[in-house]
Amino acid sequence: MLKIALESLGCSKNLVDAEIMMGILNKKGYKLTGDFEDADVILVNTCGFIESAKQESIDTIIEFANLKETGNLKLLIVTGCLAQRYSDELKEEIPEIDAIVGTGSYQNIDEILEGLQKEKQIVSLNDIEVVYNENLPRYVSTPEYMAYLKISEGCDKHCTYCIIPKLRGKQKSRKLEDIVAEAKSLVQNGVKELVVIAQDSTMYGSDIYGEARLPQLLEELAKIEGAKWIRIMYSYPESITKELVDVIKRNDNICSYFDMPIQHASNKILKLMNRQTTKEELLSKINMIRSAIPDATLRTTLITGFPGEDEKDFEELVEFVKKVKFDKLGVFPYSREEGTAADKLPNHLEQEVKEERRDVIMMIQQSISEEINQSKIGKTYEVLIEEQIEDNVYIGRTQYDAEEIDSIVYVKSHTTLDPGEFVDVKINTALEYDLMGDIQDELTK
Repeated sequence: MLKIALESLGCSKNLVDAEIMMGILNKKGYKLTGDFEDADVILVNTCGFIESAKQESIDTIIEFANLKETGNLKLLIVTGCLAQRYSDELKEEIPEIDAIVGTGSYQNIDEILEGLQKEKQIVSLNDIEVVYNENLPRYVSTPEYMAYLKISEGCDKHCTYCIIPKLRGKQKSRKLEDIVAEAKSLVQNGVKELVVIAQDSTMYGSDIYGEARLPQLLEELAKIEGAKWIRIMYSYPESITKELVDVIKRNDNICSYFDMPIQHASNKILKLMNRQTTKEELLSKINMIRSAIPDATLRTTLITGFPGEDEKDFEELVEFVKKVKFDKLGVFPYSREEGTAADKLPNHLEQEVKEERRDVIMMIQQSISEEINQSKIGKTYEVLIEEQIEDNVYIGRTQYDAEEIDSIVYVKSHTTLDPGEFVDVKINTALEYDLMGDIQDELTK
């Protein structure tokens, strides 16, 4: 039987698609391997969101294509957003690709692989409005103590810089009971942290129930025995309601973590981005969250150098960042993407200006982060251990940090700790972004 290796790029939502493909192939009897040199088949699940992600995807495809000469590779399959967006270009420019599978076709990966026994260069671009098939198996590839829980696909927002609706279609929510059933299954298999994901988590259910039902979904997930942490990602600020905040406040196993990408703070730029909010509304929402949950972590992402962003708009964004003091913040220079409304806007800025503005905000945030971390010295936090890096030193994170995105805690312990174990850690050192501390129990001995 063929040996299959997977490389999944881009976001966690893309990773879940990849895990379903691997689940389908695993059920069909194919052998899954992490050794790309030895693999007969390599799947590259690509991202096509912004220019840097596209380039990473292309570089990865070319790197693996070379294994047809130097390794055991017989079939190279490209899936995901880049495949959906640039199927013709990929087919023409990288002839080593044997199949191109769009975002509406990944559920048919077994049939496509079987078809490659008879023909080459299959291109499968099915309807992107296909509804999630609840009966498909999933091969979870994340550490056994955490898993992503995709609650919907697609997006009904039309931010002018974003290509996602064209690649993933309209919002398609899963039924609440199906999500809860999958969550229970994951927890029964050892998962302690459920990370709720969607293109727009806060609008979950609005397409099938006539109203957003994220609060109701979270209430049901919180009841699952063994679900230690439930984390919500991709919460659009305009859809964060008092009801949602109250549910998070009421349930100890729902992380007080708000991942709310605001993108900008100038009303002029927010309007050009077609964001459904204003600076004043953003401040009101942030104040509402912090009033209800004083220790809540607020995470956001920003875009610098959007078309038409002048010095006044940028200064307004800088002042907003200084005033709000987000706990976590990422900044991306605007990426011009063909097929988006923003591409046609006037007054595009030079790349150098976009990057300079990004760097200015990141330096401000570095100081804010260090100040916030300094305030944590002497406090004790529950830390999820993820790996050992040297004798008596481990890496972990608190409920206020998402995996592979946010900060880490260096934990010193004289006893052996296992990945997935929760320990109380007293912080003794604050770095710019990360923390260091000792096991609380050992300090009292």
